[in-house]
Amino acid sequence: MAHLLMIESWVGAMSALLPRAINESGHRFTFLTRDLHHYLRATPTHPHPLLAADNVLTAETNDVDALLGHVERLHAVLRFDGVISSCDYYLPAVARVAAHLGLPGPDPLAVERACRKDLTRTALRDAGVPGPRFALADDWPALAKAAAELGYPLVVKPVDLCAGMYVRKVADEPELREAFAAMEAFPVNARNQPRVRTVLVEELLTGPEVSVETVTVDGTTHVVGVTDKSVAGDPWFVESGHMFPADLPTAGAEAVAVAAIEALGLDRGVAHTEIKLTEDGPKLVEVNPRPAGNQITELVRRVTGVDLPAVYAQLAVGERPDPRPADTGVRSAAISFVLPRRSGLVTAVRGAEALGTAPGVVDWSIKRPGHRAGDPTSNNSYLGHVVVTDSDGLGARARAEHLVSGLSVDYAEELA
Repeated sequence: MAHLLMIESWVGAMSALLPRAINESGHRFTFLTRDLHHYLRATPTHPHPLLAADNVLTAETNDVDALLGHVERLHAVLRFDGVISSCDYYLPAVARVAAHLGLPGPDPLAVERACRKDLTRTALRDAGVPGPRFALADDWPALAKAAAELGYPLVVKPVDLCAGMYVRKVADEPELREAFAAMEAFPVNARNQPRVRTVLVEELLTGPEVSVETVTVDGTTHVVGVTDKSVAGDPWFVESGHMFPADLPTAGAEAVAVAAIEALGLDRGVAHTEIKLTEDGPKLVEVNPRPAGNQITELVRRVTGVDLPAVYAQLAVGERPDPRPADTGVRSAAISFVLPRRSGLVTAVRGAEALGTAPGVVDWSIKRPGHRAGDPTSNNSYLGHVVVTDSDGLGARARAEHLVSGLSVDYAEELA
């Protein structure tokens, strides 16, 4: 039984999926965080995931240099076999800790390149991996000049945030100025880490978006499958749903994902690589050096039997997992998310009571009355979800979307 050190985590689905996967792989874990209340405030409806930990410890995880020494002292007592996290903001630190302790893991510089959108874009451009035309800027004059040279419409992105935060389409300079001001007003991320001021602007890619789910071991990348994505909320890019496997032609997408992983130098890991299928061929959006969020890994598991969080944990302790699919009897699985119309105090999500008895539904969740909804501008604004499977074909997505379309959100302000 291997002992993993988990340094921070997301508080969404992966907060439960990764501990479950570690335990079902026959291993155990110690959890290390700088802010335990961040996880206690999440108040999951199931038993709290941290109850599965051998130990729950606190330390300043945002100071990586101090963290290295602290974990070295813990390692002398607790003896870790691997280091892991599901939170993008701590993946580079985890890679550094693993390397410092001489434990299995990807190259820390490769993880840093994948987690920073500016470094990703530069590395992949230099390697010839297809992607959008782009420019980087550290202040408003440079950004306005770069955008004018690229030509509108454009996509503007912070280089170090997750869940689609502050990613939006801009049609002209006033909209770009508005987007830039919003990012400037957000100097630290959700984990109180100082943000990089660099802003990325890219040509607007048109076409369906997919993600390629992969496992890389000793320089060889195995493609588990391709997921398709629904996007809502123009000019924002909010993920409103996913289906596995993708129900559209994805020729070339797998090759682009594999080329990107190789160009970044990622190894011994699971990756979730997002790609736009444009008229000019597949073009890379971003590479995430960890299992997919938004329960995509559950869609993959229900269809293929491959448990990507478990694979991720096995790689972290130096094992060689087998990512080959099995026949589960499920042909497609989809998730559709409930999005708020706007921000406000939610009093009810009408129609939710029918989700538990709807055919094909294997999981669903709705925020309770009293939840304060944010504006629907990122993946952080979901009010709930429904997961549907189809044993006959590729009908899961349509069923999930139909169920969500039957829900409506009541706000306290509308009842006053």
